[in-house]
Amino acid sequence: MVTLTVLSAMITPVVLILATGQLILTTSQRLARSVERARKLSEQFEQLVQQEDREKNTEKRELLYQLLLRAVNRSRKLQRAMSLLYVCLSVFVATSVSIGILEALDILVFWVPVGLGLLGAGVLFYATILLIAETRLALGAIDKEMNYLVRNYAEEIAPKSAAEGKSTS
Repeated sequence: MVTLTVLSAMITPVVLILATGQLILTTSQRLARSVERARKLSEQFEQLVQQEDREKNTEKRELLYQLLLRAVNRSRKLQRAMSLLYVCLSVFVATSVSIGILEALDILVFWVPVGLGLLGAGVLFYATILLIAETRLALGAIDKEMNYLVRNYAEEIAPKSAAEGKSTS
């Protein structure tokens, strides 16, 4: 019966290991998209800077620069979160292993796996805070971009929309 209890205790961190693994996977995908977005913005910015009509594109260049800064900040936050998630994964694996080793050696030191579990949970918490901050950066970038488009291109769409509304009536 003791063996079953030990195995049950060792499996408990596995739930956290699986959750952390899923977060690593989704964070990796978000990081790849963020880096690709930064590269695209960088190319667009360089093209605008090289154009001769610099006065006309000042607002667009400023927007691209701000979006590029946000993309860089997003990528850095995602990279930090990813590193923390890997640390967290290691700590949860160490928690599970420590339970088995301490039981096999018949050492009654419960604070080791409990401390490791709490450390892993704390690191996981901090990583999720970084992911929340990254999400807010992404939302802010989308807001800036949409505001720019609405401000600069609304008059091009509005006459077409009004004409379409009259023809369907």
